[in-house]
Amino acid sequence: MTANPSESPRLTLWLRRLWPVYCFLAALVTFGYAIYDSYQIDGDAIPYMDIGDLMRAHNWHGIVNGYWNPLYPAALAIGNILFHPTRYTELHAYYMVNFGIFLLEMLAVIAFTDSLIQLREFCESATASSNRQPFLLDRYTLRYIGIAILVISSQRELSMGKVRPDALLLAFLLFALAALLKHLATNHLRYAALMGVALGLAYLAKSFAFVFTFLCILALIAFRFFWQRQPISRIAASAVLVLVCFSIVAGPYIAALSHQKGRFDFGDSGNLNYVWFVAGTEKMHLQQNQTALFGAADVHLKHPEKQLLDSPRIFSYKQLPYGTYPDWFDTSFFNERIKAHMNLRLQIIVLGQCTMRILRYMANHPEPYALLAVLLLLGARLYPAWRPTANAFWLVPFLLGIATLCIYGIVNVEDRYLSAAFLVLLLPLFAAMRISAAAPVPTAQNSTVQSIATRTGASAAIVLLALLAIGESARTVGELRRHLVFALSPTGWYDHDIFPAAHALNALGVSPGDTVACIGTIACAYDHYWARLAGVRILTEIYEPNPPLYPYLAAMPNREQAYDVARREGAKVLVGYFDPSRMTGTNPVSAGWHELGQTHFYALPLNLPTDATKNPHPRDSSSSIVP
Repeated sequence: MTANPSESPRLTLWLRRLWPVYCFLAALVTFGYAIYDSYQIDGDAIPYMDIGDLMRAHNWHGIVNGYWNPLYPAALAIGNILFHPTRYTELHAYYMVNFGIFLLEMLAVIAFTDSLIQLREFCESATASSNRQPFLLDRYTLRYIGIAILVISSQRELSMGKVRPDALLLAFLLFALAALLKHLATNHLRYAALMGVALGLAYLAKSFAFVFTFLCILALIAFRFFWQRQPISRIAASAVLVLVCFSIVAGPYIAALSHQKGRFDFGDSGNLNYVWFVAGTEKMHLQQNQTALFGAADVHLKHPEKQLLDSPRIFSYKQLPYGTYPDWFDTSFFNERIKAHMNLRLQIIVLGQCTMRILRYMANHPEPYALLAVLLLLGARLYPAWRPTANAFWLVPFLLGIATLCIYGIVNVEDRYLSAAFLVLLLPLFAAMRISAAAPVPTAQNSTVQSIATRTGASAAIVLLALLAIGESARTVGELRRHLVFALSPTGWYDHDIFPAAHALNALGVSPGDTVACIGTIACAYDHYWARLAGVRILTEIYEPNPPLYPYLAAMPNREQAYDVARREGAKVLVGYFDPSRMTGTNPVSAGWHELGQTHFYALPLNLPTDATKNPHPRDSSSSIVP
């Protein structure tokens, strides 16, 4: 039962009028993040940039990747085309791409909330519910909640500085669920087709959506059969149409990937993460003879990394001709043919860890739960009707949200994985809230007064949440802007280690297109953006997983032999991340190493002309300026 217009408080009417203003303010503060957000690049971001480069170069074979999907790189490629950045300014373009994705997320939230309300009204009129108390929230108040939660997520796990596809995935998942709810409310096949298209695009963002697609189809079939009592033929037509449209969008990429792998494959990220986190298999540089590191998995590596030296462990990545750091550009290439088996002990541990991370995420996002508590105190009540004879409009998105948590929860949970799930969980709960039937005197007049009072209080609480969300964003953007002055940073995305190091590497004589070697996980795996900025590829790695690096290098008995191995591989320099106080050049360990600008990065020339190595420890202040 929806609200009678005469029972709508004045504040609710003002919320409808000010809705465009609020959307503008939410977009404006998020645009501030796109301008001033800090450097947040990690090893996962760089393969997406590399694939975007391959797209712009029309190198289609290199785009097909078993670990990273192509839609987000395509968005980055569009950003490059629109903004024409240099290598040293491309992050500005990518932050703008993320802002464009945020606007798409806003549209997706609106589509989802409106579809939720439409299905609620359809089910309310179609069911003989014994509880006819009016619903608390209308379309606009639910929109405010959705956009406020989205703004909060964009302050944290989905910030503009994270060059990752999770925000794009969230947008298309919400579009897909909006189309699903529209289809359930109208029975129009066009919404089933749009659902398939949106799910196909979600898959092209992340392979997680492949499994989620079949869960959505199952939810469609179950709800229409058990709750709406639709004929089997009509249900089958809808389900088949979803699958066909999904296949049209996602099928070509799945076919290309399957052809590359020689087997049916929709992506290996889920399998590999299960292998690493649950089966207990070694994640980095696994070799066929390391049976003690296989965990609960069958390992028959098709093309493992080429190991050049046993101690220290040195690896070559020349087999894979793509990527700044090929080992992580397509880790499925080097980990091909690993089949996991369940390790019950590790699975229980992982479930416990993921549960704690979910609870931590909830504790770090208390705002919607505080709002829920306030609404209950104001007189709202949750009536989670789920029987086929009741208004169970909330059930489909809610259960799909639970399913999302379960899928991630059995493998690995990070905050950015949870944003979509909690939006899909929370918004149906808010939409299902009704005004309490309790009243001092059971008269129509008292009921109307109570309804208006409860809605006014609820609207005020929602306005407060919405304004606090954009207010916090505005405050944070202001702090980020002020920080630039004190940090002497030319822009938000500038990093005082990465950018000067890349510039100094080029100044040392290493040219774009050259190959280099790296040592230590900080320079190699964690953040090798310095190599992308310098335009070089890391094809040789001296593996040392435990920082700090200097004691490891000092204790290496065959240090010169390791350098010679990297030299024979054709690397121009060897790059590592060190404590500058130890790299004085006055001891055998640091002798010959060049400080790259005023940073923690150092380079040891291996195949450079001798005139490029005359000053091993320059303190060039110009290297701190963005070229």
